[in-house]
Amino acid sequence: MMKNKIFTSVLLLSSWLLTACIDYDDVTHAIGIKVQLQMPEEFTQGSDLEGHDIRLSLNGTILTAATDAKGIATFSDLLPDVYDISTTWELTNEQYQTLTGTIEQNSGCTVSGSLNAQLLSEKEETAPLLLPTHVALKRDIVIGKIASAGSKDANNRTYMAGKYLELYNQADDSVDVSGLYIGLLETTSPQPFTLENLHEVYDDSVVVVKQVFQISADKPYKVGPGGTVLLVNSATDHSDVNELEYNLTDADFESKDETGTTMNNPDTPALLTTFTVFSKNATMNLMQGGPCGVIIFRTNEDIDQWQHSYGYEKTTGTLFYLLVPKRVILDGVDYIKNRSTGVDVSSKRLYKEIDAGYTVIESISGWTGEVVYRRTSKLAADGHKILMDTNNSLNDFKVSTTIKPREYDEANPE
Repeated sequence: MMKNKIFTSVLLLSSWLLTACIDYDDVTHAIGIKVQLQMPEEFTQGSDLEGHDIRLSLNGTILTAATDAKGIATFSDLLPDVYDISTTWELTNEQYQTLTGTIEQNSGCTVSGSLNAQLLSEKEETAPLLLPTHVALKRDIVIGKIASAGSKDANNRTYMAGKYLELYNQADDSVDVSGLYIGLLETTSPQPFTLENLHEVYDDSVVVVKQVFQISADKPYKVGPGGTVLLVNSATDHSDVNELEYNLTDADFESKDETGTTMNNPDTPALLTTFTVFSKNATMNLMQGGPCGVIIFRTNEDIDQWQHSYGYEKTTGTLFYLLVPKRVILDGVDYIKNRSTGVDVSSKRLYKEIDAGYTVIESISGWTGEVVYRRTSKLAADGHKILMDTNNSLNDFKVSTTIKPREYDEANPE
């Protein structure tokens, strides 16, 4: 049975006409849409179709309907428009083993699916719209924050030194992050590879990065439950620039700028540069307006031996990108640039199984101090926060100009 949690069909038809994205001259009636779940390919031993919420979102408004025994959710009295469609639910390790037939031990998993910028019209009334889903095993260390927007100082000059990344430990035990790699996705325009190109040439097996950094593996670096790892370009006090900047002197690691442009703190351990498309600058090249996607991964392989490329069907160029195998990636956030015409979903860099959605700041050019950060989902038994991790950044991340380093919002009420 459909659970319409927002408003009645009358309000749908009256209010959405004012904010719609398409031409309604030919619209004669509201439509009914059916969305059918397509279970992950790993579910070889059974299905789990009934009782999952499917969400349709448009202009910040969300409609929800639950699936029936056949995995079909029904929406009625919709106005034709371009919607984002998504679903997510969690499984325990025991449920995962039952559905997959595997004996693999994990902390459970998240099943999620997403269709972004999907035009729903009268054509979709005839047959259910298929919503493919993917499995993401629960991760201990996740990307918690990307603070890349920068700001402006008292003289209205752009200020970039206070940018940072933050990792978060979801686990109930301490996690050793020594040896962990952090990759920054390429940001070239036009893109060297679209997802279609990567499918054609590399069979969806690699992710394209412009920089890779590593936490030193020389000794253990353990992070407790609910603990953070603060990675910065300048481990100094930036709070005197404006209210959007913070004191980062307690950062865990700092990328050391070989050019001397950015002030570094000699007391802060170095975040090692293991690959960069740039000649000397070792700072994290976090684009202030986006795109600014990030991945984290582990491997014992020599990354210098991984494939490189100048781009799709190119054999020369000024930038030589590293291709990171998808199989080693632990977490990824697809941070897309906002434009005056809206977010260009076709510019996604990450596959759905890494990030089914994307995050974005409101500003087009940045310099607003906006930070994207994971929402808090719940509290663990010991009281530490569990951040939202549905494998879809549209669901998982929020934007703030006041959230502080190592700070997250309160848990959502049950």
